[in-house]
Amino acid sequence: MVKVSIGVPVYNVEEYLRECLDSIMNQTFKDFEVIMVDDGSTDNSFSICQEYAAKDDRFKLIHQENEGNGGSRNTCLKNMQGEYITWIDSDDRVNPIYLERLLEVQARTDAQIINSMSFYIRDNNDYYVDYSSFFHKKEMIKISRIEALETVLFDRYQMIEFWGTLVDSRLYRGWTCAQGIMYEDLGNKFKLYPRSNAVVVIPDQLYGYRQRDNGTIGISKKQKTFSEELKISNDMISNIEKYVYYMELMDLNVRKIHEDAINYLTSYSLYRAGMARSEEDKQLYLEYIDKYKEKLKRYWNM
Repeated sequence: MVKVSIGVPVYNVEEYLRECLDSIMNQTFKDFEVIMVDDGSTDNSFSICQEYAAKDDRFKLIHQENEGNGGSRNTCLKNMQGEYITWIDSDDRVNPIYLERLLEVQARTDAQIINSMSFYIRDNNDYYVDYSSFFHKKEMIKISRIEALETVLFDRYQMIEFWGTLVDSRLYRGWTCAQGIMYEDLGNKFKLYPRSNAVVVIPDQLYGYRQRDNGTIGISKKQKTFSEELKISNDMISNIEKYVYYMELMDLNVRKIHEDAINYLTSYSLYRAGMARSEEDKQLYLEYIDKYKEKLKRYWNM
């Protein structure tokens, strides 16, 4: 068994793919495998993956017809053999000590989930963020699985994203990633927290998250008609409902969770309303969200 399995979903990222895969090859920790799943790319991404699979037997390539990010992750999981699992998006890159540092923290704390922070890549420049207000000069923060769940909606420690995290592979047993939705991180990763013994978050910015106009976030920021906006928001709403349902099953502070969900929907809808293509679409969207929030409040007896 290898120590770490790295999942790399791939789809039409030829411009950035070599940079991503090189950053994995250059890791100071060497006992890993890479599961690359090409999800029906129409550019040269598959050929680039073939190059790396040919020159390094730690890199394994699987091709499938387009099943989306969720489907690619599920295929990765079926083929992973590692003691730990991490995800690296194929347009991102990681620091050379990414694996070494995460494994070092895991060995010291015995936590089953280790979260690192990210820096941002925009127009080939790296931008680092001041996270000192979160960590207060601490080398790491250990939080319970309940605390981890409760921070998900506000993502204080980047608890939503799959990337930048090392997870004990046993937590993925019987776990599948929902397919066919945007923001699949929000609707899926939180399901790992109830299974874990603890979560440790470190301030080290080891993961380079690329912000680009034709990525998921970039696409979601483009101006939309009412119907287009509704599709994006309904995916987000579905994820929030799923999250609240899990919290209710665990019999946590449900009243606070309901309030947090409504507050999140309010701030999210105001942000999304700014993406509407016309004033009419904006008003239709805000009316729809307001009616939905009222329905939730009645259902939750708020």
